[in-house]
Amino acid sequence: MKKILFASSALVAVAAAGTAQASEPIQLEVGGYMEQWAGVADQDVGESKNAFQSDAEVHFSGKTTLDNGIEVGAKIELEAETSSDQIDEQYLFVNGGFGQVKLGKDDGAADSLGITAPSVGPVGVNDGDLTNWVDAYLIDTVPSTGDHKRVTYFTPNLGGFQAGVSYADDDTSNNNDTATGGDNVISAGVSYQGEFDGVSVGVSAVGENQGEGNWYGLGATVGFGNFVVGTSWGHIEDDFAQGENSRTGDDTDAFDVGVSYAMDAATVSLSYGYAEYGNRDIDSSSAEDLSGTGEISTVDLGLAYTLGAGVTWKSSIFWFDDESDNAAIADNDGYGAVTGLVLNF
Repeated sequence: MKKILFASSALVAVAAAGTAQASEPIQLEVGGYMEQWAGVADQDVGESKNAFQSDAEVHFSGKTTLDNGIEVGAKIELEAETSSDQIDEQYLFVNGGFGQVKLGKDDGAADSLGITAPSVGPVGVNDGDLTNWVDAYLIDTVPSTGDHKRVTYFTPNLGGFQAGVSYADDDTSNNNDTATGGDNVISAGVSYQGEFDGVSVGVSAVGENQGEGNWYGLGATVGFGNFVVGTSWGHIEDDFAQGENSRTGDDTDAFDVGVSYAMDAATVSLSYGYAEYGNRDIDSSSAEDLSGTGEISTVDLGLAYTLGAGVTWKSSIFWFDDESDNAAIADNDGYGAVTGLVLNF
């Protein structure tokens, strides 16, 4: 009997191996993007920043579909210009009728599902590149904790509805990108994308918990004809430290509103952002208290023009006014213009 069972087990193992080999081997694909910008800016305080900015990444990805219909793959994003971690994101994913599971270093579910106002320029008013050109508080209505070692689950898209949740543990190695103090991070959200009689609608509710603090936000867009209008709002609690030059402090509220219009190969947008912040930290290593509260308003007029496959010309004209409640931080306001090319490959 034992010999019969052993022989049967061997046959099952061979059959399983044959089935596994039947799927296509993973083929490596290479992609990514390059952005090169030139701009000028004028501000009341602070040193002039470099008139040339750039960002580039090379992406390596591959996937295969198993005989049972489940898709398995991986993606690695390599930073082309960095002074710290060379790897931006790296994760494995499994797709099926059950939804999607991702495991690795990646953004959380809230970041993936959050909706903000339309904006096509290279500067923007919400989590954009404003601080690359001037000294100001960076508005962000979806201030996610960034790339962390985490597990994420997304439900299937059911009639336009989709939900997701991520969990990153308290491993302090997650501090490579953002200072979490070793706290667990739970990121979650739900979104809806649908169309009714030529009118497209998108709404989202997202948020994250980190230690004793939370942030949460709402977003919505409506598209009709060549127009898209939208807005988003985000709230950061006083004991949640996340985002560029941020700290624990007072509550922060931010919102943006914008409209875009598409015409053939060109799209233009006009967007406005405002934040009443309580978590700003100019230099946490300084003996002088440079943290504080304040408010900022910013406007961006953007243009995106498709020159060809994978080549887009983008431009922004922007204005900002940043008023701090801390006497050690001078109020700052100014304006600027930025233009350049985006290559996607």
